[in-house]
Amino acid sequence: MSWKDVGAAAEVTESAPLAVEVDGLHLAVVRCGDALYAVEDRCTHDGESLGAAQVEDCQIICPRHGAHFCLRTGEALTPPAYEPLRTYPVREQEGRLLIEAPEE
Repeated sequence: MSWKDVGAAAEVTESAPLAVEVDGLHLAVVRCGDALYAVEDRCTHDGESLGAAQVEDCQIICPRHGAHFCLRTGEALTPPAYEPLRTYPVREQEGRLLIEAPEE
């Protein structure tokens, strides 16, 4: 595993995810309070991108069918999604976003 710089931390807000790509993985990064979360950028129900999703109460909401996912764990909280999102470690360092992505 290695940490990859994916952009400025100032670009991440609590109201909307930041879509990034790390070594071919499409991820959504979200701020919830002081914490940062990175999840795969696709709904497990139908593959819809979460890059334009709403974020409420540390949950990301699929824009197509409204499935809610916990940002902390990736757990699917409401139908029609039942499978969790993959989550990835993310941190802020010197104003930059770093995501720990699996080595190929």
